Amino acid sequence: MRTEHALRVGDAADTGLADGSVDLVVTSPPYPMIEMWDDLFSARDDAVAEALDAGDGEAAFEAMHEQLDAVWDELERVLTPGGLACINVGDATRSLDGSFRLYPNHARILTALSERGLEPLPDALWRKPTNRLTKFMGSGTLPTNAYVTLEHEYVLIVRKGDSRSFPPGDDDRYESAFFWEERNEWFSDLWEFTGTEQRLDSGTRERSAAFPVELPLRLVRMYSVYGDTVYDPFVGTGTTTLAAMLAGRNSVGYDLDASLVSAFEDRLTDICDRSRAAVEARLDDHRAFVAERDEKPGYDATYYDFPVVTKQERDIRLYAVSTVTKTESGDDRRFVVEHEPVDDTAATAGGQAGEVVDD
Repeated sequence: MRTEHALRVGDAADTGLADGSVDLVVTSPPYPMIEMWDDLFSARDDAVAEALDAGDGEAAFEAMHEQLDAVWDELERVLTPGGLACINVGDATRSLDGSFRLYPNHARILTALSERGLEPLPDALWRKPTNRLTKFMGSGTLPTNAYVTLEHEYVLIVRKGDSRSFPPGDDDRYESAFFWEERNEWFSDLWEFTGTEQRLDSGTRERSAAFPVELPLRLVRMYSVYGDTVYDPFVGTGTTTLAAMLAGRNSVGYDLDASLVSAFEDRLTDICDRSRAAVEARLDDHRAFVAERDEKPGYDATYYDFPVVTKQERDIRLYAVSTVTKTESGDDRRFVVEHEPVDDTAATAGGQAGEVVDD
């Protein structure tokens, strides 16, 4: 299996992508009213800086979201009918002009997506508990002016139109199935991952608590099939791109910061070894699940030496990255990834671990 990945420097509000050309969107935008993003929003609209200087949080909040609205317009255009978008966003708390309050980013974004005709689906809460002293906001241990600490973010999920349809017995769909026990875990509405701190040598941006690869990887497996195209309009350090590579999907990502795009290649070190280890871990986890189950599942897997719980799981087939070939054009980066099956019925070649080849 071969997948293609493009990282482009440019404005996600004007991508040039074809209408209906992406099957899934997985992204995390800059969060309005979080101070680390003030300069980015202000540089694109003087009204943001003016509102912040005046202590007008409502006006600043709305001006920041109006910038994101242009990206949601483009997202709706490029998403295929039946395609889904998963938006990771956190709310903000901030004191302006002596007043402390919450700025509900998730509600504002969900409203914007709904206004563009995207259907809201049940969302997930990503819980990120912290033990930092700064979690105790307000009056400490005295009532009544202590504040609840936000230890979660949202994963908003919306769909363009009706549910996506597939041909009966579609091979890509059935090979992309997840295990029964994975479905029970993944489709819960409360997720717990540790946030990942990402600091870049370029010094152009510090991004802390960015989502770990487990989050977009789970979403890609849940809401797309082999060969689909995953799009991230705020690709940043390329976590969604990395997830798409590991999951056997194509991808395209945009970011305004060329230094982030150029640094992505550093994240491919040992990707072949890491990919194979991740696949083997999924298989081992399922074998352990079967061994611990009181009643043996009733169906034999086609490609593996274990049973599965449902008929839908029988043709699951997992793939690992074998080689990555890189090309570039100016600031943009493109990668072609070869994947090989990891199963009990096919001889696998075993790519050179972590090798990225210039075309």
